[in-house]
Amino acid sequence: MKKLLLVRNDKLGDFMLAWPAFALLKQSAPDWHLTALVPAYTAPLAKICPYIDEVIIDTKDKVEMLKIINIAQFDAVINFFSNTYNASLMFKARIPFRMAPATKIIQFLYNHRVVQRRSQSAKPEFVYNMDLARAFLEKQNIAPKEPKSPYLQFSPDVISQQKDKLSTSLRITQNLPWIFVHAGSGGSANNLTLEQYAHLITQIQKEIHCVVILSAGPAEIEKIKQLYTLLTHQKNIVIYDKNDGLTDFAQSLACASIFIAGSTGPLHICGALNIPTIGFYPSKRSATPLRWQPINEENRHLAFAAKEGKATEDDLTSIDMEKVIKESMPFIRQWCSFI
Repeated sequence: MKKLLLVRNDKLGDFMLAWPAFALLKQSAPDWHLTALVPAYTAPLAKICPYIDEVIIDTKDKVEMLKIINIAQFDAVINFFSNTYNASLMFKARIPFRMAPATKIIQFLYNHRVVQRRSQSAKPEFVYNMDLARAFLEKQNIAPKEPKSPYLQFSPDVISQQKDKLSTSLRITQNLPWIFVHAGSGGSANNLTLEQYAHLITQIQKEIHCVVILSAGPAEIEKIKQLYTLLTHQKNIVIYDKNDGLTDFAQSLACASIFIAGSTGPLHICGALNIPTIGFYPSKRSATPLRWQPINEENRHLAFAAKEGKATEDDLTSIDMEKVIKESMPFIRQWCSFI
Protein backbone atom coordinates (compact mmCIF):
# COMPACT_ATOMS: atom_id res chain seq x y z
CA MET A 1 0.00 0.00 0.00
CA LYS A 2 1.36 3.40 -0.98
CA LYS A 3 1.47 6.14 1.64
CA LEU A 4 0.60 9.80 1.11
CA LEU A 5 1.27 12.56 3.65
CA LEU A 6 -1.15 15.51 3.64
CA VAL A 7 0.23 18.66 5.28
CA ARG A 8 -2.20 21.29 6.57
CA ASN A 9 -0.63 22.34 9.87
CA ASP A 10 -1.95 25.87 10.19
CA LYS A 11 -5.29 27.24 11.46
CA LEU A 12 -8.61 25.48 11.98
CA GLY A 13 -10.45 27.19 9.12
CA ASP A 14 -7.63 26.43 6.68
CA PHE A 15 -7.67 22.79 7.75
CA MET A 16 -11.44 22.45 7.25
CA LEU A 17 -11.13 23.95 3.77
CA ALA A 18 -8.82 21.07 2.82
CA TRP A 19 -11.49 18.42 3.51
CA PRO A 20 -12.89 18.41 -0.05
CA ALA A 21 -9.35 17.73 -1.29
CA PHE A 22 -8.94 14.94 1.27
CA ALA A 23 -12.27 13.47 0.13
CA LEU A 24 -11.25 13.70 -3.52
CA LEU A 25 -8.00 11.86 -2.82
CA LYS A 26 -9.54 9.12 -0.69
CA GLN A 27 -12.46 8.44 -3.02
CA SER A 28 -10.22 8.44 -6.09
CA ALA A 29 -7.35 6.46 -4.56
CA PRO A 30 -8.84 4.21 -1.85
CA ASP A 31 -5.78 1.96 -1.89
CA TRP A 32 -3.51 4.79 -0.76
CA HIS A 33 -2.96 5.25 2.99
CA LEU A 34 -3.58 8.92 3.81
CA THR A 35 -1.85 10.48 6.81
CA ALA A 36 -2.48 14.09 7.88
CA LEU A 37 0.15 16.27 9.54
CA VAL A 38 -1.74 18.75 11.72
CA PRO A 39 -1.24 20.82 14.89
CA ALA A 40 -2.53 19.47 18.21
CA TYR A 41 -5.43 21.94 18.08
CA THR A 42 -7.03 20.49 14.94
CA ALA A 43 -6.02 16.87 15.61
CA PRO A 44 -9.39 15.88 17.21
CA LEU A 45 -11.22 16.73 13.99
CA ALA A 46 -8.52 15.11 11.85
CA LYS A 47 -9.06 11.91 13.82
CA ILE A 48 -12.77 11.81 12.93
CA CYS A 49 -12.25 12.85 9.30
CA PRO A 50 -13.56 9.93 7.20
CA TYR A 51 -10.91 10.50 4.53
CA ILE A 52 -7.85 10.35 6.79
CA ASP A 53 -6.40 7.00 7.87
CA GLU A 54 -3.83 8.28 10.33
CA VAL A 55 -2.86 11.52 12.09
CA ILE A 56 0.56 12.90 13.00
CA ILE A 57 0.61 15.83 15.42
CA ASP A 58 3.14 18.47 14.46
CA THR A 59 5.15 19.46 17.56
CA LYS A 60 7.31 21.91 15.55
CA ASP A 61 10.39 20.09 16.86
CA LYS A 62 12.25 19.59 13.57
CA VAL A 63 14.44 16.75 14.82
CA GLU A 64 11.51 14.85 16.31
CA MET A 65 9.25 15.39 13.29
CA LEU A 66 11.96 14.35 10.84
CA LYS A 67 12.42 11.11 12.76
CA ILE A 68 8.68 10.38 12.77
CA ILE A 69 8.30 11.11 9.06
CA ASN A 70 11.37 9.06 8.16
CA ILE A 71 10.04 6.06 10.09
CA ALA A 72 6.72 6.27 8.22
CA GLN A 73 8.47 6.04 4.83
CA PHE A 74 5.98 8.03 2.80
CA ASP A 75 5.86 7.61 -0.97
CA ALA A 76 4.48 11.11 -1.53
CA VAL A 77 3.51 14.33 0.22
CA ILE A 78 1.20 17.19 -0.70
CA ASN A 79 1.96 20.39 1.18
CA PHE A 80 -1.36 22.22 1.08
CA PHE A 81 0.30 24.80 3.33
CA SER A 82 3.78 25.58 2.08
CA ASN A 83 6.30 27.50 4.15
CA THR A 84 10.02 27.15 4.83
CA TYR A 85 9.47 24.78 7.76
CA ASN A 86 7.21 22.39 5.82
CA ALA A 87 9.25 22.49 2.61
CA SER A 88 12.60 21.85 4.31
CA LEU A 89 11.12 19.09 6.52
CA MET A 90 9.79 17.12 3.56
CA PHE A 91 12.99 17.67 1.58
CA LYS A 92 15.16 16.43 4.45
CA ALA A 93 12.86 13.42 4.86
CA ARG A 94 13.66 12.56 1.22
CA ILE A 95 10.06 11.80 0.35
CA PRO A 96 10.28 10.78 -3.33
CA PHE A 97 7.22 12.72 -4.56
CA ARG A 98 6.88 16.23 -3.06
CA MET A 99 4.09 18.50 -4.31
CA ALA A 100 3.07 22.04 -3.30
CA PRO A 101 1.82 25.29 -4.82
CA ALA A 102 4.50 27.10 -6.82
CA THR A 103 3.96 30.31 -4.90
CA LYS A 104 7.00 30.91 -2.69
CA ILE A 105 10.77 31.06 -3.05
CA ILE A 106 11.10 27.81 -1.10
CA GLN A 107 9.26 25.99 -3.91
CA PHE A 108 12.62 24.78 -5.30
CA LEU A 109 12.62 22.07 -2.58
CA TYR A 110 9.62 20.39 -4.22
CA ASN A 111 9.95 18.19 -7.29
CA HIS A 112 6.30 18.69 -8.31
CA ARG A 113 4.82 22.17 -8.31
CA VAL A 114 1.41 23.55 -9.31
CA VAL A 115 1.15 27.19 -10.37
CA GLN A 116 -1.83 28.64 -8.52
CA ARG A 117 -1.15 32.33 -7.73
CA ARG A 118 -3.24 32.15 -4.58
CA SER A 119 -2.37 35.77 -3.76
CA GLN A 120 -4.79 36.80 -6.52
CA SER A 121 -7.67 35.08 -4.67
CA ALA A 122 -9.33 34.19 -7.96
CA LYS A 123 -10.81 30.99 -6.52
CA PRO A 124 -12.04 29.73 -3.13
CA GLU A 125 -9.31 28.28 -0.94
CA PHE A 126 -10.94 24.84 -1.02
CA VAL A 127 -10.81 24.87 -4.83
CA TYR A 128 -7.09 25.66 -4.77
CA ASN A 129 -6.67 22.66 -2.45
CA MET A 130 -8.71 20.43 -4.76
CA ASP A 131 -6.63 21.57 -7.73
CA LEU A 132 -3.54 20.30 -5.93
CA ALA A 133 -5.25 16.98 -5.26
CA ARG A 134 -6.30 16.67 -8.92
CA ALA A 135 -2.74 17.42 -10.05
CA PHE A 136 -1.47 14.66 -7.78
CA LEU A 137 -4.03 12.17 -9.12
CA GLU A 138 -3.11 13.07 -12.69
CA LYS A 139 0.58 12.45 -11.95
CA GLN A 140 -0.38 9.03 -10.55
CA ASN A 141 -2.62 8.24 -13.55
CA ILE A 142 -5.66 7.97 -11.27
CA ALA A 143 -9.07 9.13 -12.50
CA PRO A 144 -10.63 11.66 -10.08
CA LYS A 145 -13.92 10.86 -8.35
CA GLU A 146 -15.47 14.15 -7.32
CA PRO A 147 -16.80 14.34 -3.74
CA LYS A 148 -19.99 15.97 -2.51
CA SER A 149 -21.08 17.83 0.62
CA PRO A 150 -21.41 17.17 3.52
CA TYR A 151 -17.79 16.34 4.27
CA LEU A 152 -18.41 15.79 7.99
CA GLN A 153 -21.46 13.97 9.39
CA PHE A 154 -22.59 12.72 12.77
CA SER A 155 -25.20 10.02 13.16
CA PRO A 156 -28.78 10.98 14.08
CA ASP A 157 -28.24 9.32 17.48
CA VAL A 158 -25.16 11.44 18.19
CA ILE A 159 -26.99 14.64 17.23
CA SER A 160 -30.03 13.67 19.31
CA GLN A 161 -27.84 13.02 22.34
CA GLN A 162 -26.00 16.31 21.80
CA LYS A 163 -29.29 18.21 21.62
CA ASP A 164 -30.38 16.62 24.89
CA LYS A 165 -27.05 17.55 26.45
CA LEU A 166 -27.25 21.17 25.31
CA SER A 167 -30.90 21.63 26.18
CA THR A 168 -30.11 20.47 29.71
CA SER A 169 -26.87 22.38 30.25
CA LEU A 170 -28.06 25.61 28.62
CA ARG A 171 -31.68 25.27 29.78
CA ILE A 172 -33.13 25.76 26.33
CA THR A 173 -36.06 24.18 24.52
CA GLN A 174 -35.71 21.81 21.61
CA ASN A 175 -39.06 22.96 20.26
CA LEU A 176 -37.56 26.04 18.57
CA PRO A 177 -34.82 26.40 15.94
CA TRP A 178 -31.36 27.08 17.34
CA ILE A 179 -29.44 29.94 15.73
CA PHE A 180 -25.76 30.00 16.67
CA VAL A 181 -23.98 33.35 16.59
CA HIS A 182 -20.19 33.42 16.93
CA ALA A 183 -18.97 36.98 17.46
CA GLY A 184 -15.31 36.09 18.07
CA SER A 185 -12.63 35.97 15.42
CA GLY A 186 -10.01 33.59 16.77
CA GLY A 187 -7.38 36.11 15.76
CA SER A 188 -8.06 35.66 12.03
CA ALA A 189 -10.24 37.98 9.93
CA ASN A 190 -12.08 40.92 11.48
CA ASN A 191 -15.67 40.51 12.63
CA LEU A 192 -18.71 42.69 13.16
CA THR A 193 -18.84 44.87 16.24
CA LEU A 194 -20.87 43.67 19.21
CA GLU A 195 -23.37 46.45 18.52
CA GLN A 196 -23.84 45.21 14.95
CA TYR A 197 -24.43 41.68 16.19
CA ALA A 198 -26.85 42.90 18.87
CA HIS A 199 -28.86 44.80 16.26
CA LEU A 200 -28.96 41.77 13.94
CA ILE A 201 -30.01 39.37 16.71
CA THR A 202 -32.72 41.75 17.92
CA GLN A 203 -34.20 42.00 14.42
CA ILE A 204 -34.04 38.21 13.92
CA GLN A 205 -35.93 37.59 17.13
CA LYS A 206 -38.56 40.17 16.20
CA GLU A 207 -39.46 38.06 13.18
CA ILE A 208 -38.54 34.49 14.12
CA HIS A 209 -39.35 32.60 17.29
CA CYS A 210 -35.99 30.97 17.99
CA VAL A 211 -33.23 30.34 20.52
CA VAL A 212 -30.03 32.32 19.92
CA ILE A 213 -26.90 30.58 21.18
CA LEU A 214 -23.86 32.85 21.59
CA SER A 215 -20.88 30.55 21.08
CA ALA A 216 -17.36 31.41 22.15
CA GLY A 217 -13.88 29.97 22.24
CA PRO A 218 -11.66 30.14 25.37
CA ALA A 219 -10.24 33.55 24.44
CA GLU A 220 -13.62 35.01 23.47
CA ILE A 221 -15.67 34.54 26.64
CA GLU A 222 -15.48 38.13 27.88
CA LYS A 223 -16.47 39.44 24.47
CA ILE A 224 -19.52 37.20 24.34
CA LYS A 225 -20.54 38.24 27.85
CA GLN A 226 -20.46 41.85 26.66
CA LEU A 227 -22.69 40.93 23.73
CA TYR A 228 -25.08 39.15 26.07
CA THR A 229 -25.27 42.33 28.18
CA LEU A 230 -26.39 44.26 25.11
CA LEU A 231 -29.24 41.76 24.70
CA THR A 232 -30.58 41.58 28.25
CA HIS A 233 -33.97 42.80 26.97
CA GLN A 234 -34.23 39.74 24.72
CA LYS A 235 -35.53 36.28 25.63
CA ASN A 236 -34.19 32.88 24.58
CA ILE A 237 -30.56 33.98 24.39
CA VAL A 238 -27.85 31.90 26.06
CA ILE A 239 -24.06 31.75 26.21
CA TYR A 240 -22.31 28.56 25.09
CA ASP A 241 -18.68 28.86 26.17
CA LYS A 242 -17.90 25.44 27.62
CA ASN A 243 -17.49 22.16 25.78
CA ASP A 244 -15.62 18.88 26.03
CA GLY A 245 -13.17 19.61 23.24
CA LEU A 246 -13.26 20.35 19.54
CA THR A 247 -15.20 17.24 18.52
CA ASP A 248 -17.86 17.97 21.13
CA PHE A 249 -18.03 21.55 19.86
CA ALA A 250 -18.49 20.29 16.28
CA GLN A 251 -21.29 18.03 17.45
CA SER A 252 -22.97 21.06 19.01
CA LEU A 253 -22.66 23.00 15.77
CA ALA A 254 -24.32 20.08 14.00
CA CYS A 255 -27.43 20.88 16.08
CA ALA A 256 -27.73 24.40 14.61
CA SER A 257 -30.49 25.43 12.25
CA ILE A 258 -28.20 28.23 11.03
CA PHE A 259 -24.77 29.59 11.99
CA ILE A 260 -23.78 33.27 11.83
CA ALA A 261 -20.17 34.44 12.18
CA GLY A 262 -17.19 36.16 10.66
CA SER A 263 -14.64 34.31 8.56
CA THR A 264 -13.35 32.05 11.31
CA GLY A 265 -12.81 28.37 12.12
CA PRO A 266 -16.29 27.52 13.45
CA LEU A 267 -17.86 28.90 10.24
CA HIS A 268 -15.81 26.38 8.27
CA ILE A 269 -16.71 23.51 10.59
CA CYS A 270 -20.34 24.34 9.86
CA GLY A 271 -19.50 24.41 6.17
CA ALA A 272 -18.16 20.86 6.40
CA LEU A 273 -21.37 19.86 8.21
CA ASN A 274 -23.44 21.54 5.46
CA ILE A 275 -25.15 23.73 8.06
CA PRO A 276 -26.60 26.93 6.52
CA THR A 277 -24.26 29.84 7.25
CA ILE A 278 -24.14 33.62 7.11
CA GLY A 279 -20.62 35.03 6.99
CA PHE A 280 -19.10 38.50 7.30
CA TYR A 281 -15.84 39.32 5.54
CA PRO A 282 -13.34 42.07 4.77
CA SER A 283 -13.18 43.08 1.10
CA LYS A 284 -9.39 43.10 0.75
CA ARG A 285 -8.21 40.59 -1.83
CA SER A 286 -6.62 38.14 0.61
CA ALA A 287 -9.80 37.84 2.71
CA THR A 288 -12.77 38.12 0.35
CA PRO A 289 -15.98 36.05 0.59
CA LEU A 290 -14.90 34.21 -2.58
CA ARG A 291 -11.48 33.21 -1.24
CA TRP A 292 -12.79 32.02 2.13
CA GLN A 293 -16.10 30.59 1.01
CA PRO A 294 -17.13 27.68 3.27
CA ILE A 295 -17.64 24.20 1.85
CA ASN A 296 -21.37 23.80 2.41
CA GLU A 297 -23.65 23.70 -0.62
CA GLU A 298 -23.78 27.02 -2.45
CA ASN A 299 -27.43 27.70 -1.62
CA ARG A 300 -26.64 27.24 2.08
CA HIS A 301 -24.27 30.20 2.41
CA LEU A 302 -24.91 33.95 2.44
CA ALA A 303 -21.96 36.36 2.53
CA PHE A 304 -21.55 40.07 3.24
CA ALA A 305 -18.33 42.06 2.80
CA ALA A 306 -16.99 45.42 3.92
CA LYS A 307 -17.08 48.28 1.45
CA GLU A 308 -14.28 48.18 -1.09
CA GLY A 309 -11.49 50.76 -0.84
CA LYS A 310 -8.31 51.12 1.20
CA ALA A 311 -10.08 53.01 3.98
CA THR A 312 -12.89 50.49 4.46
CA GLU A 313 -11.80 47.09 3.07
CA ASP A 314 -10.83 45.73 6.51
CA ASP A 315 -13.49 47.64 8.45
CA LEU A 316 -16.65 45.59 8.92
CA THR A 317 -18.45 48.57 10.43
CA SER A 318 -18.83 49.66 6.80
CA ILE A 319 -21.25 46.78 6.22
CA ASP A 320 -24.80 48.13 5.91
CA MET A 321 -26.67 46.18 8.60
CA GLU A 322 -30.09 47.21 7.29
CA LYS A 323 -29.17 45.59 3.97
CA VAL A 324 -27.89 42.54 5.86
CA ILE A 325 -31.18 42.22 7.72
CA LYS A 326 -33.28 42.68 4.60
CA GLU A 327 -31.35 40.06 2.62
CA SER A 328 -30.82 37.64 5.50
CA MET A 329 -34.37 37.28 6.77
CA PRO A 330 -35.71 35.20 3.83
CA PHE A 331 -32.61 33.00 4.06
CA ILE A 332 -33.03 32.55 7.83
CA ARG A 333 -36.75 31.83 7.52
CA GLN A 334 -35.99 29.18 4.90
CA TRP A 335 -33.63 27.25 7.16
CA CYS A 336 -35.42 27.90 10.42
CA SER A 337 -38.74 26.47 9.38
CA PHE A 338 -39.15 24.16 12.36
CA ILE A 339 -41.16 20.94 12.30
